[in-house]
Amino acid sequence: MTTGSEWREAVGRNWAESYRLTDRAFSGLTERLLTRIGGCDRTALDIGCGAGELSLALARGNPQAQVIGVDISPELVAAARERGDALGNVEFVEADAAHWQPGGFAPELLISRHGVMFFEVPVKAFANLHAIAAPDARMVFSCFRSPKLNPWASDLASLLELPAFGQSTSPGPFAFADEAHVRGILGNAGWQDVTLEAVDFAYIAGAGDDPVEDAMHLFARIGPAAPALRALSGEDRERAKGWVRDWAAEHRSGNLVAFPAAAWIVTARR
Repeated sequence: MTTGSEWREAVGRNWAESYRLTDRAFSGLTERLLTRIGGCDRTALDIGCGAGELSLALARGNPQAQVIGVDISPELVAAARERGDALGNVEFVEADAAHWQPGGFAPELLISRHGVMFFEVPVKAFANLHAIAAPDARMVFSCFRSPKLNPWASDLASLLELPAFGQSTSPGPFAFADEAHVRGILGNAGWQDVTLEAVDFAYIAGAGDDPVEDAMHLFARIGPAAPALRALSGEDRERAKGWVRDWAAEHRSGNLVAFPAAAWIVTARR
């Protein structure tokens, strides 16, 4: 479980410093998500916007729309603001979307790329989003499916003898893996017409002339291996890095290191 305080501090800082790597890792999913989102005529809210990739893409494609991205990490919000400095129709706010009250802003579209699985009390969070949304607003977000379908995480956890990703619904990357659980949360929060579309994509961990070392840089910064590697030292750390390096090399194809990944694209209406 990654807590809100961790996102506000070390975890958020690591993600902010590595946003180019994470945007690349999720590029296949981002394209599918944007296609599913389509356009926006007036107002949009990006929940857990991170460094702003989805907000910026939506703002560029819909210059008539006002887009606001919200995240609890000050470092991620700072990175998003820097990236969006040249766009006049997007802004980024440091806030917890679970409690955020935007005043006169009522989003007709609510979106998120893997930013909703960390709510401590998800029903209350989605009820708040329901309350602030415009009448007939629609919501489109992505979240991971089963850990077994995401070997970039589950195999890595096994390799380093980390706690297995089970069917826990505690806040974390796989909290929304179960379809019935997601439907229950959204239904209890007032959302209607809930659909879940299974989407497979390539999680690109490394690229370039030495994609294995590039993947090592990603794994050492974010994801399940990062805290485990940071906790080790000396020979133990080098041994563990060797295991991860060999595993990444097995998934190299030319100038890429990529893994199968599986997500839901969830849609609902207010």
